[in-house]
Amino acid sequence: MVYFVDISEKKVPKDNQIVRIKIPQNLKAGDTIGIVATARKMDKTLLDSSIRHFMDWGLNVKIGKTLDLEHHQFAGTDAERREDFQNMIDDHEIQAILCARGGYGTIRIVDGLDWSQFKKRPKWIAGYSDITVVHSFLNRKLKIASLHCTMPISEPSNTEDAMETMRKAFFGERLHYETKADEHNRLGSAEGSLVGGNLSILYSLTGSEADIKTKGKILLIEDLDEYLYHVDRMMMNLKRSGKLDKLKGLIIGGMNDMKDNEIPFGHQARQIIREHVEDYDYPVCFNFPSGHIRDNRAVILGKKAKLTVLQHEGQFVQ
Repeated sequence: MVYFVDISEKKVPKDNQIVRIKIPQNLKAGDTIGIVATARKMDKTLLDSSIRHFMDWGLNVKIGKTLDLEHHQFAGTDAERREDFQNMIDDHEIQAILCARGGYGTIRIVDGLDWSQFKKRPKWIAGYSDITVVHSFLNRKLKIASLHCTMPISEPSNTEDAMETMRKAFFGERLHYETKADEHNRLGSAEGSLVGGNLSILYSLTGSEADIKTKGKILLIEDLDEYLYHVDRMMMNLKRSGKLDKLKGLIIGGMNDMKDNEIPFGHQARQIIREHVEDYDYPVCFNFPSGHIRDNRAVILGKKAKLTVLQHEGQFVQ
């Protein structure tokens, strides 16, 4: 059993210090959310279903200009995507920003953004996958929490729980998840600030100012469509850079559609990950409902959480 629990404590340990993580204000009926494309282009009509969902929650929706733009595979040039995101960040009428989709491209614009107004009035920024770039920057550089959750492009295929947990997180309700047991799990209980996101993106941020710090924290990783030897290389990077040995706990979300070479690597993704944390004693939870899966449930990165892995199941509370 795995228990994952929402904890309201805003003070979290970081390198033997206490730092304050700012939690954006909860949404309420009548608030406005913005939808912006920071990475790959998309058909704006694919947002219709998700917009209806948000309006049913009592929210107003403002669409960014990038939803109408196209530059090769991107939703506009780097300058256009950066300007649109910046406008959402600085718009005081917008209480939360949802990234429309992932893909690739957010890393190309994050360094040119001005966060001065955002630091004065933090708002929720939500998404996953490529949006890990923004999550890591906010959590590490600005000490502001953000929402790792599904995105508007995925709403038609999401489970009801995936959307409902996004609503709960936005409106300040407690997040509490239970998962089934997995043979690769390691039992135990841990409390700590939640960090992480997409494994490939975390790997790409190594050495930058958005590189995550993991000491005393619970790490969440997920990924899609990677070669198995790439997973091994990325886990080796985490291990050799000291990001695995001082963890309080490890959560593994979806590891989907992995690829192998003609000569097999010899292990599946879960086996690779478990091998690299075999020497440590913190709890490890596999198959957590997060990532490139239909049941992609919301968690708050930067905020404290409790993870409990029992023999038959697991629980996460935040």
